[in-house]
Amino acid sequence: MAKYSKEFKYSIMMKMMPPLNQAVSEIARETGLSEATLHQWRKQARTKGMAVPSGEQEVERWSTQDKFLIMMETALLSEVELAEYCRSKGLYVEQVQAWSDACMQANGGVAQQATRLQKDLREKDREIKT
Repeated sequence: MAKYSKEFKYSIMMKMMPPLNQAVSEIARETGLSEATLHQWRKQARTKGMAVPSGEQEVERWSTQDKFLIMMETALLSEVELAEYCRSKGLYVEQVQAWSDACMQANGGVAQQATRLQKDLREKDREIKT
């Protein structure tokens, strides 16, 4: 197995990330690296919290994981920093804000459901004891 420098791997990952969003197959043809190696590197990058879309040019078709990672990367940015980040990635501020809103709503629904289930369990427990 060939050993590649961190800098080389990073340069390849940058090709997979916005705004380029190059497909793994395209990068494999350009570099001579195997697609399996590139998929492994992308998987490792995702586990480290990097948003690495699957070569999908249409942002709205990105995986929810990639959208979530972008949202996490931008969560603490000011409006100016967010705008700059979005320009550099080929995104719109409104897209990132919509992903953030969707994430908050999804988590809110889970929390509400968990609270309701806990309440139901307590009521059933009281019924059994009486």
